[in-house]
Amino acid sequence: MNTVFFKELLDNFRDRRVILNTLVIGPLIGPFIFVILISFIARQATERMESALELPVVGAEQAPNLIAFLERQGVVIKAPPDEPEAAIRSEAEEVILRIGPDFPEAWEAGRPAPVEIIADQSRRYAGTSISRVRAYLNGYSRQISQLRLQLRGVHPEITRPINAVVTDLSTPESRGGTLLAFLPYFILITVFMGSMHMAIDTTAGERERKSLEPLLISPLPRWQIMAGKLMATTFFALTTLALGLIAFVFAMDFMPVADMDMALNLDLRVAALAFLLVAPAALLAAALLTILASFAKSFREAQSYMGLVVIIPMIPSFWIMIDPSRAETWMTMIPLLSQSVLILELVRGEPVNLAWFGLSIGTTALLAGLLAALAGTLYNRPRLIFTSA
Repeated sequence: MNTVFFKELLDNFRDRRVILNTLVIGPLIGPFIFVILISFIARQATERMESALELPVVGAEQAPNLIAFLERQGVVIKAPPDEPEAAIRSEAEEVILRIGPDFPEAWEAGRPAPVEIIADQSRRYAGTSISRVRAYLNGYSRQISQLRLQLRGVHPEITRPINAVVTDLSTPESRGGTLLAFLPYFILITVFMGSMHMAIDTTAGERERKSLEPLLISPLPRWQIMAGKLMATTFFALTTLALGLIAFVFAMDFMPVADMDMALNLDLRVAALAFLLVAPAALLAAALLTILASFAKSFREAQSYMGLVVIIPMIPSFWIMIDPSRAETWMTMIPLLSQSVLILELVRGEPVNLAWFGLSIGTTALLAGLLAALAGTLYNRPRLIFTSA
């Protein structure tokens, strides 16, 4: 078994393309994409919040005091387009303020004076502009209402029977965890990518090269041959995982999160815990990919299967994004989902729950062991050995 293990390692280390794809591009592509995405998001958010808001206003002459207030807040008032709704639909403008002709009458009568914010809220880029316009209008409305009450001899505080205050207990690390929501996916996909080539080459690849049959007629039990190949595949997956986590740790220094009052809790200690957590998933990925590749008649056919398998690590991350509920014990018993949940807990700076770690590692190792046992028995089936015949 050890002979097969070292033989497979040696064969793959001789292939420069495998080393480049598995141990260089695979670990680095995730951190590289992460840095680019987060930097872009942070820069866009900062620019939108700090830049002057240009606001087309329909009927500005109806409310000169409101316009003056907006200008004092730094808003640049623009002439409105001829057809405001069409300008929003065509994305010529993000948000338009419309002041109707009945505004002065309602204002003088002390009734709520209607203004209309025209926007397409389904366009995410317009969300910041809409929020800023709404905040300015609410501020002006609050200021005028207080002045009206004071003129009538009523203390403004009487209109606030409840003073609701949100006590934000979040930390810079927990807020930074929201930016790292995709981190579990990148870590898990690194494991699958790291074991993919080896799983294909040691099974479908060897069968295609006609080198599998001579290996199987050796006196070694066939399950030991398969176990040696599986060990080599797992070794590559773990190596890729370790390199990927180290790359992520160093990539954190290039993310401009300080301007967003956030901190990214991904140092070498957290990376080591994440490695311990994901290590059983490396064996699971190696066994699953080896089983699938064993049924392929050629290297190319096996690659087509792998394209579908790499979707598997996406499922937990998407599920968490769609249903962002708090971590519960049952989640830590489902392989891949448990890794996603607990990695997010780690980067949020939450205390390590040893029971949850034990459940995650235990259940994932159990499933990986079952798949490895199944993979070990595959080459006892002649139909699988001579699939290409």
